[in-house]
Amino acid sequence: MVSVKNFCVVFGVLACVLAPFASGAAAYCPARCVCDDVKLHVTCGEGELDVLPIALNPAIERLVIKFNRIKAIDSSIQFYSDLTMLDLSYNHLLGLPKSIFRYQKRLLQLHLNNNKIASIGNKTFAGMDELRVLNLRGNFIEQVTKGLFRALPKLEELNLGENQIATLHPEAFEGLPYLRILHLDDNAINVIPTPSFTPLRLLAELYLGLNTLNQIQPGSFEGLQHLRRLDVRGSMLVNLTIDTFRGLENVRSLDISDNHLLKVPTVALSVLARLEELAIGQNDFEVIPEGAFYGLSNLRKVSISGALNLQRIQSGAFASNTNLDTIVIASNRMLQELDEGAFSGLPHIENVILRDNAFRTFREELLPWKQLRNFDISGNPLACNCHLRWMKDLLRDKPELETEQSQVICQYPERFAGEALREISSELLGCHQRPSKARAMVGVVLVASAASLTTFILVAYRLRHRLVDVLGPSWHNKRNALKEEKDLEFVKSFPEIEYHQPNFNIYTCNYQQMYQQKPPCPPQFQHHIYETPIPVSDL
Repeated sequence: MVSVKNFCVVFGVLACVLAPFASGAAAYCPARCVCDDVKLHVTCGEGELDVLPIALNPAIERLVIKFNRIKAIDSSIQFYSDLTMLDLSYNHLLGLPKSIFRYQKRLLQLHLNNNKIASIGNKTFAGMDELRVLNLRGNFIEQVTKGLFRALPKLEELNLGENQIATLHPEAFEGLPYLRILHLDDNAINVIPTPSFTPLRLLAELYLGLNTLNQIQPGSFEGLQHLRRLDVRGSMLVNLTIDTFRGLENVRSLDISDNHLLKVPTVALSVLARLEELAIGQNDFEVIPEGAFYGLSNLRKVSISGALNLQRIQSGAFASNTNLDTIVIASNRMLQELDEGAFSGLPHIENVILRDNAFRTFREELLPWKQLRNFDISGNPLACNCHLRWMKDLLRDKPELETEQSQVICQYPERFAGEALREISSELLGCHQRPSKARAMVGVVLVASAASLTTFILVAYRLRHRLVDVLGPSWHNKRNALKEEKDLEFVKSFPEIEYHQPNFNIYTCNYQQMYQQKPPCPPQFQHHIYETPIPVSDL
């Protein structure tokens, strides 16, 4: 059989166009390609195609030719005017001729990523009025000129990442009112012209990471009221000010990791009132201070990973972030100190990742471990002893919290090195002495309490007169009134006894009459306290 390539060379382009109709399109499906004439899809995997096939069904809508050796897009592309998606990624394209896609009126997605395209012009995409996605990632584009994408009025996603772009024209993105996703990451951009993003009123995601920005000029993000995600990781940022993110009050996700920040930029972040996700690892700060993320009341996830100098997380570091449900603190090789209360005030916390740090132990009161849905403390140099018995019991009661990747392994003492904590018995951990120590502690507390109470009572008794003076005459009068009231109640409880108030004159008169031979006492003094007189002999 004569190959399609030789057939085209011998009989010309017109014959190739008519060939599918003469003997069926399936007969001309290239090797290592899958041609579906029902769905009108053609997919060619890794192969040796060096030109765009011309003998395919002209009605196809999706054409994917990846990992081949195509060096140019020639005029044969015009025969596939019904295409809605064209993917020529991972080829050897060196350039794009002017107006090469003018017949692709229905094209919605164009993927030209990972080729060798060095430049594109204003008329490269002429005629593609319906294009929604343009992927030019991984090429050699060096600049974005004025109005470069003006011919794509309905474009929603533009990927220019992994190129060699050093400069952006202030009007580079004019004519893109519907753009929602813009990738400029992994380039050589060092300055963002202030009005560059102003036309992108609907932009929702902006990726600027892996550039050499050093600093972001105030007003760089002015007008991006709908921006939800901002990525500036790995941009050599040294400092962030309160004006850096001004105008981005609606941002939900921010990645400022892998920079050179010397401290947590609390003031700069405080303007992002709606921020929900924050990645801030791989910076140069040594401590996460108290109230580090003040003002971020809607923060739900924070990631602090790969910070080479981080040594401490202070108490109350997340106290103002009461909606946090996920904390990732991983691969911080110098971090070995978590202050008591470092994770206090987090009622919604569910996921805690603390793997690959330098922690030797964990306190039970550090986190509400039992309510967590997922936690990982693997990769830490744990010293397994009775202080971690609670963790052993937790893993026994909730085995679903520990997976093969997150298994809790001991490193110290040497006899437990490499052993899983849950496999070590409580006796081996040294917990057999704990009951006697506990009883001794209780005894000491009881004795100390009794001694303190006794001392207090003795001191109060010795100083009772001073206490009365301190409390004042009103308290003393009230006390006497209470005493008289009790005496009266006592008298009323014994009605058969006639009680007479003692009278000194009565005793004096009776004594004189009996022992001094004096005249009888007056009648009013002749009765005694008791009705029956007491005999003298008894006296």
